[in-house]
Amino acid sequence: MVHRAFLGLGSNVGDRAGHLRRAVADLDDVVAVSPVYETDPVGGPPQDLYLNLVVELRTGRGPRQLLQECRRLEEAAGRRRTVRYGPRTLDVDVLLVGTEHVDDPDLTVPHPRLWERRFVVAPLADIAPDLVPAGALAAAGGVVRRIGTLSDVDPIA
Repeated sequence: MVHRAFLGLGSNVGDRAGHLRRAVADLDDVVAVSPVYETDPVGGPPQDLYLNLVVELRTGRGPRQLLQECRRLEEAAGRRRTVRYGPRTLDVDVLLVGTEHVDDPDLTVPHPRLWERRFVVAPLADIAPDLVPAGALAAAGGVVRRIGTLSDVDPIA
């Protein structure tokens, strides 16, 4: 079965744009990449601004397989999980996988905070407006600033 799946990617350590570019390039089945947004961190200790985007996939992989792919991409970017909601080279979250629903301790799909976070809702609305309920962007929290496409964002951004 082929799913329409969405992953949220973010980075706020080192070459933020480079981490995002490498992760997107390393994904199979990409059909759309949202614009890049610069965003304030949510939760955790004081830290630098994030670059965030959403990727759409057409894939035969289910939620658990996509979670494994997310962890592989994070590891390749040198992510170390030391502080909850702390700074990270790369964060990749499974947002949606077709109509699948998962509620496990290590994976919830749809993502449990999807509609609360403007840094996810805004890029999702750019590439999949049919999935974003009316008023969801206005209701989502946080400040985002669209800074361009992944191909034209400054490598040191």
